[in-house]
Amino acid sequence: MNEKTHFKKAFKSPYLSSADVVDGINLTIACVKLEADKTKKTRDLFNTAYFIEKEIRKGEPLKPMILNVTNSKQLRRITNSPFIDDWVNVPVYIYVDNQVKFGRETTEGLRVMPCNSITIKKELTPNSPSWNNAKAAYKRDGNLDKVLQRMNISVENQELLINECNNEMA
Repeated sequence: MNEKTHFKKAFKSPYLSSADVVDGINLTIACVKLEADKTKKTRDLFNTAYFIEKEIRKGEPLKPMILNVTNSKQLRRITNSPFIDDWVNVPVYIYVDNQVKFGRETTEGLRVMPCNSITIKKELTPNSPSWNNAKAAYKRDGNLDKVLQRMNISVENQELLINECNNEMA
């Protein structure tokens, strides 16, 4: 299957972003450093995670990741330490959250969770007990983002679900 190109790839960030993490990925934090903004857009210092792994995909170098407050707090919980010096050799799962608040906007952003909290997503089909819940979520949100965070659903079944909702709302 050909991988599609995310529009954010055009902006050449020196940091890992949602454009780089299409599906969630298991990584190991080598270290975290308090560093100046590499984009030189600000004079801010960032908690910056570096990883043991060197490639995100074959031939694509793995960039460091800025740890915002939410992700820094999560690493504090994972390691039981508030000190970035202790955030070494930490296995984590990094994924894209489509509901990140950034000022007044909702955007996609990276989130960190411990590797051992990863669960296998169940497949959502029209025969699944959760089908009606997924329809309710679509009617409420106007999209399937929250459903897709919890369950796998084929493109065909996404279209079927959306068509069922549109017919019910008509």
